[in-house]
Amino acid sequence: MELNAYIEKDGKKLRLGYTTGSCAAAAAKAAAAMLLTGQAVPQVRLRTPRGLDLILDIEDICFEKGEAVSCAVRKDSGDDPDITNHALIYARAARSGKPGIRIDGGEGVGRVTRPGLDQPVGSAAINSTPRRMITEAVLEAMDSAAPGQKAADAPGLEITIFVPRGRELAAKTFNPKLGITGGISILGTSGIVEPMSDRALLDTIRAQVRVRREEGLTVLPAAPGNYGKNFFLEKYGFSLETAVTSSNFVYDTVQIAADEGFGRMLFVGHIGKLVKVAGGIRNTHSQYGDHRMEILADLAECVIARSSGEASPQGAAKGITQAPVQVLRRELAECVVTEEAVGILKKYGLDREVLALMTRRIQKVMQDWSQGRMQVEVVVFSNALGELGRTDRAEAFMRVLREETA
Repeated sequence: MELNAYIEKDGKKLRLGYTTGSCAAAAAKAAAAMLLTGQAVPQVRLRTPRGLDLILDIEDICFEKGEAVSCAVRKDSGDDPDITNHALIYARAARSGKPGIRIDGGEGVGRVTRPGLDQPVGSAAINSTPRRMITEAVLEAMDSAAPGQKAADAPGLEITIFVPRGRELAAKTFNPKLGITGGISILGTSGIVEPMSDRALLDTIRAQVRVRREEGLTVLPAAPGNYGKNFFLEKYGFSLETAVTSSNFVYDTVQIAADEGFGRMLFVGHIGKLVKVAGGIRNTHSQYGDHRMEILADLAECVIARSSGEASPQGAAKGITQAPVQVLRRELAECVVTEEAVGILKKYGLDREVLALMTRRIQKVMQDWSQGRMQVEVVVFSNALGELGRTDRAEAFMRVLREETA
């Protein structure tokens, strides 16, 4: 059933959805109710931690000779492009000879294989809030089936959450990187999906950082995305598969890494994103401003000033053509991609100096963001042009990573 609740974001009205955790809890509530009463349940009401009530349709009901019942709730992510949208999240309620409610994952629900995540190693990847929601929902079903029943007299129930398409869907998520195998995670802290939720992305980044910490890494590798990892593999011959994926959240990744106790970070990124960091931009998404060419122009002006003797008594650096600053700014402003801008800088003999200054600025900005808690080394590259900049101790950090990830 569609959730008719909306938020305003960037001037757009976007429909909210509900999490896999809400689906699992609603399915478990329905399965338990049907097991205990023997009557079909077409819909259930679920109160989410966010405080919104959901009325969800129950699909694919299956009675198993009075000993178990399974059913499903269809995930609705609203206007969020979630990979699990429209997936059926199933719950099976079975009688147990042991008292209490036990929750586990079945087909298509991942298993935790690395420490540092919400659940211990070996457990089903059903996070804490969904587990609590499932328990509370099943208790409500039990109370409705037998009002006033004493806890000691309540039947024991085993609740198994399963997702038939879970293994297929998980291949498109961060789960393999996090050490969650065999399926998706059952997630959600509010029970509600907000479109393009920054919080969900930040939670994923923190989970990645914690896994790397529990694995014993002393240098945290990080990159905005797969381009950085592929470049590293091709250039240096070893995998950065352990790298935390920051996406556009470079500032937040630095903060999270420092908060989680890392003292060293190696950040590898494309110039198109990292030049923004040189200008102090915390989130590199274009909606927060572009400014790539303005930042490169400012850096070029600094280099020209130094080379002309305004900032350096040594005079012009070898190979630098004294381009009028306004001409250079105009030519850079006309560039569409940063590789094109590097070509303009090279035409005036400015590329090496400007890119070196840019790389140092990126390092300083990121270390300032960590409030002095982390030493950050940086590698900047371009798909077309290869490595463009590297800070002094980046290679030493690479050697440490080779040893720690061998």
